[in-house]
Amino acid sequence: MRRIDFVTLRLFVAIADERNLTRAAEREHLALAAVSKRISDLEGQLGIALLYRQSKGVELTPAGHALLHHARHILDNLQQMSADLSEFSEGVKGHVRIHANTSAVIEFLPEDLSAFSQRHPEVKIDLEERVSSETLHAVREGLTDIGIFAGHMPAEGLQVYPYRHDQLVLVTPRTHPLAGRERIGLGEAAGYDFIGLQQDASLHTLLQQTAAQLGTPLRLRIQVRSFEAICRMIHTGMGIGVLPEQVVRNYLPVLDVSTIPLSDAWARRELKIGVRNLDGLSITARQMLEHLIGDPPG
Repeated sequence: MRRIDFVTLRLFVAIADERNLTRAAEREHLALAAVSKRISDLEGQLGIALLYRQSKGVELTPAGHALLHHARHILDNLQQMSADLSEFSEGVKGHVRIHANTSAVIEFLPEDLSAFSQRHPEVKIDLEERVSSETLHAVREGLTDIGIFAGHMPAEGLQVYPYRHDQLVLVTPRTHPLAGRERIGLGEAAGYDFIGLQQDASLHTLLQQTAAQLGTPLRLRIQVRSFEAICRMIHTGMGIGVLPEQVVRNYLPVLDVSTIPLSDAWARRELKIGVRNLDGLSITARQMLEHLIGDPPG
């Protein structure tokens, strides 16, 4: 198959949007005859019909819908590439991509990235919040330069460095029977309804594994996708939950909840940083890694 040019892809998207060759031609500033020839040539090149020609316009065939999906994706990527490259002409001298779990994003990265940006204002930072499993996948697949994830997650094949620690606490409504405790183990709270994160979150995995080891499965009443949602559910009396202490502090001023330190050793979690290949990092990404771990990696 010969290569398909971007002009033809853009034209095909316009036809799909307008459902009319004439309007698509006007939108792309092309003659109607040129539009018809490009689409006919494209169908001939692919060996399939992309459009149903009707008296009042056109409709996409199943193959046309498949091509539209890919065409939009390609053109979106092309637009993003253009935007990214244009920044270099405007003074951007480097680009680093980071995927990190919610704990790192809320607790530590705002200050760390702000400090880095003050030292390197010409560097563009792309930060995406992902659960630890997604972060690890992104690092392995080369979708990000640096990943920050929960330390108990397996990270085979990556170069891993310590980042920070956080403390997990039990969060309850203020009127809950456990609210007055000074410290507590997870096993003592397992008989109550829990609000937890989705299945693929590292904290969910940690709690489920720990409860299984204790022989007291957690009674997960509700599963949500964010720490804030857990706090709000607890605030309304729907259950109790386990969260990083610093995360809860961010919501305590407006929510009527109590925190109880967990006495279990695993409740002091380690966050780690992973890269696929230290030697393969750009100078900018390596500078960011050194900044985050506080010591040049060896």
